[in-house]
Amino acid sequence: MHDEGGHALTEKKTLPGRKDIPLDRRWRLEDIFATDEDWEKAYRSLEHDLPHIQTYQGTLGSSAEQLFKCLQLEDALNERLGKLYTYAHMRYDEDTTHHLYQTMFQKVQTLAVQAQTVMSFIVPEILSIQPETLRAFVTQKKELALYRQFFTELEEKRDHVLSEREESLLAQAGELMMTPYVTYSMLSHADLTFPMIKDEHGDEVPLTASRYTTYLESKDRAVRASAYQALYETYGKFKHTFAAMLTGMIKAHIFLAQARRFPSARAAALHENHIPEIVYDQLIQAVRDKLPSFHRYVELRKKTLGLADLRMYDLYTSLIPEINFNIRYEEAQDMILKSLSPMGEAYLDIIRQAFQDRWIDVEENKGKRSGAYSSGSYGTKPYILMNWQNNLNSLYTLAHELGHSVHSYFTRAHQPYRYGDYSIFVAEVASTFHEHMLSHYLLETLNDERQKLAILNHDLEGFRGTVFRQTMFAEFEYDVHERVQKGEALTADTLSRFYGELNRQYYGEAVTYDELIGLEWARIPHFYYNFYVYQYATGYSAAATLARRVLSEGEEAVRRYTDFLKAGKSAPPLDVLNMAGVDMRSKEPILAALELFEKKLAQLETMLLA
Repeated sequence: MHDEGGHALTEKKTLPGRKDIPLDRRWRLEDIFATDEDWEKAYRSLEHDLPHIQTYQGTLGSSAEQLFKCLQLEDALNERLGKLYTYAHMRYDEDTTHHLYQTMFQKVQTLAVQAQTVMSFIVPEILSIQPETLRAFVTQKKELALYRQFFTELEEKRDHVLSEREESLLAQAGELMMTPYVTYSMLSHADLTFPMIKDEHGDEVPLTASRYTTYLESKDRAVRASAYQALYETYGKFKHTFAAMLTGMIKAHIFLAQARRFPSARAAALHENHIPEIVYDQLIQAVRDKLPSFHRYVELRKKTLGLADLRMYDLYTSLIPEINFNIRYEEAQDMILKSLSPMGEAYLDIIRQAFQDRWIDVEENKGKRSGAYSSGSYGTKPYILMNWQNNLNSLYTLAHELGHSVHSYFTRAHQPYRYGDYSIFVAEVASTFHEHMLSHYLLETLNDERQKLAILNHDLEGFRGTVFRQTMFAEFEYDVHERVQKGEALTADTLSRFYGELNRQYYGEAVTYDELIGLEWARIPHFYYNFYVYQYATGYSAAATLARRVLSEGEEAVRRYTDFLKAGKSAPPLDVLNMAGVDMRSKEPILAALELFEKKLAQLETMLLA
């Protein structure tokens, strides 16, 4: 297997440095700031301008004009801050060991807290304006109509907004409360090093967080077992530190929820996106009801692999081991474009722009953040970080992140700054929509029956990783938050025991368990994100419905879907999804997705066991 730079991955002894990555494989952050010096000038300029907004303090209720000017200035300052933050965090992610970019990222985080602090008077002051006066302002100054949705959302938050002084104190504490996550990130991405392991050829190769899944996909069980053991034993050496960091983050979530008069951290997190807690609960219940089907899939994996004991490290390798797609980056681009052809040329042009205009940072290098993401801010490109590995997983990951970036592109192009982002509740819809479209294309166009089996297996793995596994994560996250809120202590051993027990319930009796899997909680960054993970499962389910409609209904379904992409935060997320024709207030999309899982499982069983 070869990466695009011509190095055999199995022969690499060390990762290349950042400067060794070809320019056309690096994202073009110069489009945000031409040089680091330009970033520094913009930083100092914003630092100088931020206090000016406080001249409006105490005047917002005096006239429609004052209110409008303040909100316009707030938007402009936040847009400038977004560009500074985007550039700094992506430069840092290129090489987390780079001192200058560590410093820039820390500086902009501090500036973000300062911005929150100087603007913290705005929401309490607007809420002090009588509703009838606010309505009159909107009538008097038509430009204020832009903020009507914002005013509506504020009214819904009235019971949870504090006094100006209290809001200022919470804003100032923001950076402090992010310390557990920042520390986790530094330890995981910059300081934590893993031992060398042996690949299929017996050569010593570096284990990294980015390559871990690739090694778990190996057809050689010894490689899988070696990677699994090396990774979790490394995390295990720091398990008490990881437990302290996670507990600190949970306590920060609970503190903020209590400060804002919410009954729990989950209630506070879901309220922010107008999501009733029943959506979370019914997801867990629906998935738990279908665990027998999931256990059936795990049992099929054990039988097909011919293993007397199925281990957790056997869950990623293909059931069709002799199929090696060996997908080069250019081939992946072509596949993704063809899979999205039902969306029309205007949509495809955005994807082509991403490839041609260097939105994507492709290659892995020393110090680079692991994994993949789509990022950016209003006024920048929707950039993508990858750690390309020439396999099927990288193909799907690229398609996934492109879904995020196209969503960001449409939203920012069609909404003003105030609504130019989308709720995290809908964030995983566009990304997994791309995955569903890619699977459909591959299953329709591949001629090799065994390759089709591999894609079908990959689809079921998508359900495993995105619906079942993320729901398990969501249940664990809710459980540990509840335990801390009740005053229970979370030690590394108790976290591992809770996690191990839950893992056993979800994966069933076909798996032979060991204690190492109990440490998985230590390496999941999303547990620091304040009830994010459940949205992977809800988003995946909604995307399955939307992809099916685009493929069956054509142009009208495409129009509804792109209207959803354009909507941003101009309406609550459940209403935005309704534009596309999906009602996530009900269990139906979840049940439909789980029925699709059972259908694909039956198809795979028939093909494998015939």
